[in-house]
Amino acid sequence: MKLLTIVIAAAAALLLSGSSEARQPPRLGVVLNGLDNPYFVAMYQGVKDEAAQRGVPVSFRAPQSHADQAGQTAEVRSILATKKDCYAISPIDPTHLVSALRGVSKPVVFLDSPLDRAAARKAGLRIATAIGSSDFGAGKLAGGEMVSLLHGKGQVALLGGFPTGNGVLRLEGFQRAIAGTGVHVVARANAGYVQVKAEAEAAEMLQKHPQLAGFFAANDLMALGAADAVSAAGRTGQVAIIGMDGITEALDAIRSGEMSATVSQYPYVMGRMAVEACLAAARGDVLPSRVDAPVAVVTRANVARASTLFPRPFRTYSDPFARLLRRQP
Repeated sequence: MKLLTIVIAAAAALLLSGSSEARQPPRLGVVLNGLDNPYFVAMYQGVKDEAAQRGVPVSFRAPQSHADQAGQTAEVRSILATKKDCYAISPIDPTHLVSALRGVSKPVVFLDSPLDRAAARKAGLRIATAIGSSDFGAGKLAGGEMVSLLHGKGQVALLGGFPTGNGVLRLEGFQRAIAGTGVHVVARANAGYVQVKAEAEAAEMLQKHPQLAGFFAANDLMALGAADAVSAAGRTGQVAIIGMDGITEALDAIRSGEMSATVSQYPYVMGRMAVEACLAAARGDVLPSRVDAPVAVVTRANVARASTLFPRPFRTYSDPFARLLRRQP
């Protein structure tokens, strides 16, 4: 297991009180997804930066990889044993953490992939809020961009992550956007969000479908794998490749022409919002049940600006938790 423990000391915490009397800020326990993925490294950095700015002590844990459900469950049980005041968790799967979280009375903030709410209610779990992008909506943005890149017609292939989870919604959104156009899906495979697996799947698809004009991958690592396969086939620049997440490697690939676009999510913002949400929940504020983090389509036209401001968004966005904290309790 990968154990990351960072405690950021608080000097005088007046964040949770309108009086001059100092209080200790709430202690946060954070369990992220696998830090083998740059997406979750950015989320970690967002939590770390916001906690440092606000003087909030945080303990971090993460599993070995995005596929390590058992490891993440063990890390959740471990962090719960330390009895924090609020927890922020990014589940690998919508249901696998339900048993570990059963009966937790402290507020829990979910990041990126929300826990299944029906299962959470049955377990007596208090979900303070869920922070993430609309996966279906982000997929639709990718589909619209693909239709534009292919001028409304062509064969495309899909690279998903796992049979369940947010990647499925991304692919469904993509397919909704291309419905009724001349863009058709001719191949689909799951590659577990792993670049080398996606490269192998994409290479096979290119052989079976020589007229393939585009790939949409449910994350950027798989899109980069597709780009490797396209390059090996000598077709760079001839096959449109769209990913999702907006990691730095994808931005570099867009700049060089190896990828066409990515739907950039901002896990850094999700991490910062998680700290704000825990602070607001700890002082008794009522939080919105769901908050959508910003998303944006990044192409050759705007990649320079997106790269300059990374990991922050290059467009303005709404932050309801920051507004809550500006109010006097």
